[in-house]
Amino acid sequence: MKIVSLFAGAGGLDLGFEKAGFRTIWANEFDKNIWATFEHNFPHAKLDRRSITEVASEEIPDCDGIIGGPPCQSWSEAGAGRGINDKRGQLFYDYIRILEVKQPKFFLVENVSGILHPKHAESFNGFLEAFENARYVISWKLVDANDYNVPENRLRVIIVGFRKDLKKKFEFPEPQKYKPTLKDAIWDLRLAKAGKEHNKTNGDNLEVANHEYMNGGFSTIYMSRNRVRSWDEPSFTIQAGGRHAPIHPKAPKMKFISQNKRIFESGHEDEYRRLSVRECARIQTFPDDFIFKYTDIADGYKMIGNAVPVNLAYEIAKQINKELK
Repeated sequence: MKIVSLFAGAGGLDLGFEKAGFRTIWANEFDKNIWATFEHNFPHAKLDRRSITEVASEEIPDCDGIIGGPPCQSWSEAGAGRGINDKRGQLFYDYIRILEVKQPKFFLVENVSGILHPKHAESFNGFLEAFENARYVISWKLVDANDYNVPENRLRVIIVGFRKDLKKKFEFPEPQKYKPTLKDAIWDLRLAKAGKEHNKTNGDNLEVANHEYMNGGFSTIYMSRNRVRSWDEPSFTIQAGGRHAPIHPKAPKMKFISQNKRIFESGHEDEYRRLSVRECARIQTFPDDFIFKYTDIADGYKMIGNAVPVNLAYEIAKQINKELK
């Protein structure tokens, strides 16, 4: 089945859907720092580089499904949380605009858990109503990616709609019993390289592509809480900023000093390095042959942190495929 990908990013959703039997034929992504990565990994998909606000619905090819995650910064609890008052938050309406015209069999939207905050309730309920008015039967759920074969605690809101004439309502797959850990994901990735000066990439001079990490100090905000998960635990949420990447599990847990203050365990300071770009990609369940293209290492972390975990996308896509058949 053919899908169109809006706000495609690096393509975590797309890869998960393709593993489940779908194929991305057209995608839209406005961030120029992502284009090379998406086109390298999805050479069969046409990539539209304009702002989605400039794309007429009639320019988008017919498809069986539309997938995408409108920018999450407007709804993030870690950000300003301006919601619908932020222009990025209003991009939800462009998704709905295109959906109303194209009328595929299904759609999927992914966003951060912060969109469920009471201050955004009017906006969130408005989006659900707009999807229903576009002639779709809606299902939504707050899921933890760790329940779907992802070695990471990552809470995200997933909205799925089936076109009303299909007379179906999407049922989310049951959480899986086994919860993968950091050891499952990155045990064999020990020898990472530090980034070059100014955190530029080592390029092709790496045994494993993108297996390099950001240098630099740790802010007081970073040091306000433990950033180390053990080998037998899932990772903390992979964020879009390299400065906030979790610490590698070889390091001891950070030592509590006082409220909002922790330090690295004395004598182990050299063990406290950030997870590499490839380690973050493994945690987000990207395969090693999925190559991230960048000059600044920060852009690698950003692409991965903003992505939907591939295995989460796969489990949802597999269920959609099953129900449509």
